[in-house]
Amino acid sequence: MLRHKKENGGNMKSFALLTVGTVALFLFSCAGPTRTVQRVQVDKTIDLSGHWNDTDARLTAEAMVRDVLSKPWLRNFIREHNRQPVVIVGQIRNRSSEHIETDMFIKDIERELLNSGQVKFVASDKERKAVRNERLDQQSYASPETAKQLANELGADFMLQGEITSVTDAFEGKRVVKYQVNLELIDIEKNTKVWIGQKEIKKFIQQKKYTW
Repeated sequence: MLRHKKENGGNMKSFALLTVGTVALFLFSCAGPTRTVQRVQVDKTIDLSGHWNDTDARLTAEAMVRDVLSKPWLRNFIREHNRQPVVIVGQIRNRSSEHIETDMFIKDIERELLNSGQVKFVASDKERKAVRNERLDQQSYASPETAKQLANELGADFMLQGEITSVTDAFEGKRVVKYQVNLELIDIEKNTKVWIGQKEIKKFIQQKKYTW
């Protein structure tokens, strides 16, 4: 009888250890993959999903600003007015099939225009509202020597605006997306278009065992 109890006790202990080991293995397998983080250069191209990303925005802005500043309208304006033109970036609409942060794209364009040194650049309508509120406050609270004058803003000569569109073709885990960016530079006073630019980006995405 005593031997039988010892054998049962040993079996129960082995069973308990086996159960604990099985549960631990199960929990470990359900924990999911280990995440790693690696710092990379900000201008390095990393395309994970195939969607429009920061690299697309930056490269498109650089290419389109380079194109607009190389066209005759700039030389003609400087020759006629003997000064650099004043440019403002208006609305760039997202008409593509995915969510695109157009504000980031607009900032890329503004940076390229300003850093070119070939045009003067004024703030957007949203930014001007905040500046105007500050200027109004200065009329009441700042000293007369430092308060900035009202109605003394630099008016823009041209507005840059446009849209982003996309076309998608997909079949059996393969997908082709073409993005098309159309921008126009408009003479604000005459309401005439002095430049029309277009930039296209095409991506081929392939993923096994997946239906788009």
